Amino acid sequence: MHNGAWESGVHQTLLVQTTFLNAAGAVSVNAGGDSLDFSSQASDSYAWTSRFAGQVAQEPFDDALVTLFDQQSQGMLGQLTVDAGDAFSVAINGSLASGAAGLLTSDFGFIDFQTADGNSVRLARPVAVAETVVAPVGDPSPTGTTILRLRQADTDSLAVRFYKVDDYVGTVGGVAPGDANYAAAAAGTAYTVSPLGGGPAQTWLSGPGYGGYQEATINVQQGDIIAMELQNLTTGDTYWAFSQANETVAGQQVGHVWNYGPNTWGWEAGQGGGDSDFNDLVVQFDFTSAYGNGFLLGVA
Repeated sequence: MHNGAWESGVHQTLLVQTTFLNAAGAVSVNAGGDSLDFSSQASDSYAWTSRFAGQVAQEPFDDALVTLFDQQSQGMLGQLTVDAGDAFSVAINGSLASGAAGLLTSDFGFIDFQTADGNSVRLARPVAVAETVVAPVGDPSPTGTTILRLRQADTDSLAVRFYKVDDYVGTVGGVAPGDANYAAAAAGTAYTVSPLGGGPAQTWLSGPGYGGYQEATINVQQGDIIAMELQNLTTGDTYWAFSQANETVAGQQVGHVWNYGPNTWGWEAGQGGGDSDFNDLVVQFDFTSAYGNGFLLGVA
């Protein structure tokens, strides 16, 4: 925030997510000289919230509740790329929305803009930024173990890959999302995934099945910008967190990932946006728990 107004700190791509409670509505996002204007349907009554997605990303959560609340559609998802210093404003149904809560959430990569009627627009990065815990003396780029938590709410066979990007618009070695050789560039920076509980280390992590839960780990460096790629093995389709690399419908490239709060995203694995529930595979990055001591206070 600068002089009471929001502005972009870096050149970045942002998800634009709408949550309209009771009826369809209109959204207008202005950033610098660019704007994004679209209409959105109302969210289904039991569309997943950030709180619910955080709960399903925990192993004890009941698998039956995951499947019970499947196929609840979110609002509209858009995407906007902005430059450093671009000033932001968000309007919902013609009324300027407040981003006051963003003072608490901006550091975690998302801000909610809301109006008095409870409707909201979330601006969020589609990438995670690694924050390692262990920092050996003299090592400017400490490595750390990151726990990945997966919960699946889709009957298709799914797999996800994690790869390092150079910046917040997803380029890899100068290759941008949507370029012809982007998939090869991303494969070259893919992290090796080690499933917890056994199984070979590899770059693709298979989903745990309908309602199921799974954990794995990757090793990252402080400040790594981590992006994701999803494969629907049942349909043969591949989707990216950056919509520029996805399929085009009615002249618009389709977004397939939804932000559910700090380091938590939900995938839509259906062609053309599927049923827009964005819970087909929920992925959560945990950069700290691998180093927890298991107690609040200890005796030296």
